[in-house]
Amino acid sequence: MTRMKILFFINGLHPGGRERRLLELMRYLRENDAADMELALMSHEMKYPAVLELGIPIHYLIRKTKKDLTLWAPVLRLCRAAHPDIIHTWDSMTSVYAAPVAKICATPLVNGMVTRAPASIHPWESEWLRARLTFPLSDAIVGNSHAGLAVYRAPRKKSHCIYNGFDPNRMAVLEDPALVRARLSVATEKVAGMVGEFADRKDYATFVLAAQKLLDDGREVTFLLVGDGDTLESTRALVRREHSERILFVGWQDRVESIVNIMNVGVLATNADVHGEGVSNSILEYMALGKPVVATDTGGTKEIVVDRETGYLVKNKDVPGLALRVGALLDSPPLARSMGERGKARVAEMFSIRRMGEEYLRLYTELLRKRSPGELRRGKHGRT
Repeated sequence: MTRMKILFFINGLHPGGRERRLLELMRYLRENDAADMELALMSHEMKYPAVLELGIPIHYLIRKTKKDLTLWAPVLRLCRAAHPDIIHTWDSMTSVYAAPVAKICATPLVNGMVTRAPASIHPWESEWLRARLTFPLSDAIVGNSHAGLAVYRAPRKKSHCIYNGFDPNRMAVLEDPALVRARLSVATEKVAGMVGEFADRKDYATFVLAAQKLLDDGREVTFLLVGDGDTLESTRALVRREHSERILFVGWQDRVESIVNIMNVGVLATNADVHGEGVSNSILEYMALGKPVVATDTGGTKEIVVDRETGYLVKNKDVPGLALRVGALLDSPPLARSMGERGKARVAEMFSIRRMGEEYLRLYTELLRKRSPGELRRGKHGRT
C-alpha cells in the first residue's frame, strides 16, 4: 500500500484534552514517519504552538457565523486539493462539515466527536443531533471511552474505543520542585491540586469547598487550581479570605507536568449533571507521575481509576466525601505512594502514546483496505 495521507480537522487548538490528544497523535505519526498529514482549523487560537514544529500544512477555515453553512465549500475545496486518504475529525461541528464532503470525495471519515460520557444526552441537545446526522455518513466512530460510545449510541460495527496516550517524554525534563514551589508561593510540604479548564463541566466549586473543609480542620496543605476559563472568577469568589494563601489559582500552564510533580494528590471533580469525562488527560498526567487520584465517579473515569487501588472515586458534588479521601491520602504517605505506583504502571500498560498511535494506524489501514478500486480512483482525483 502506498503511503497514506491524513487530513485532521478540529475546531481549534484550544486548551483541552482532545487538542492535546491530537497533538500527541501527530507527533507519534511524524516521529515514526507513518503518514503524511495536513491540519485544518476553524480558529486562530493556538494554545499548543508545538504543532507548528511539526512542519505540516495548516489551513484556517474560519466561520463567518457560529453556524456558517457556506463553510462546506472551502472544506470541499481543501479536500479536493489535498487528496487525503483519510479525513479525521475531532469534534461534532467539524464532523458536520466534513461528513458530506467525505462522501463527495469518496474519502473515509473517522468521526472523533465522542470525547465525553455524560449520564445521558437529551434528543434536543446539539451533540445528540450532530451525532445522529454524522454517524450514518462516518466510516468509523472513535471514542476515548467505552462509556462515551455507549451513551452516544454509536453503531457497534463502526465503534472503536481508543484510549488517550500519554507521552513519557513529557516527563523527561521537569523543573526543580523547589523552584516550582517558590514560583507558585507554595509554603507547605503537602500539596493537592486539580488541573482542568474552568468551565461548567469541571466542578472546581466542590474542590474548593472540600479544600476549605480540610483547612478548617487545621491541615497544613496547599491546594493548587491549574487552568483558566469562564468560571474562574466565580470559583475564586468561593474562597474565604483566611484561606487565600492556601488555595492558589495559578492560571493556564504550558508545562503542567512540573506542577503535577509537586502534588501529593491529584484531583478531578466533574459536574456529572452536565458532563461526564471520557478519558481525562489530567488523570493520566497524575498517574503517569505516580500521584494517587481522587475523582468524581462519572463517565469513563472508572476505566482509568481503579477505586481503592490507584485512587478513589467519589460521588457527584460530594464535598465531605472528596475531603475525606483527599485527607486520607495526605495523612498516609505509604498509601498514597502505593496507589501512585500502581497508577503509574497502569498508564504505562494501557494508556501509552505508542499504543494509541498503533491503534489509530491500524484503524486507518483497515479503512483503506475496505475501499473498492472505484472508490480509490474517485478519492485520488477528488471527484465523483
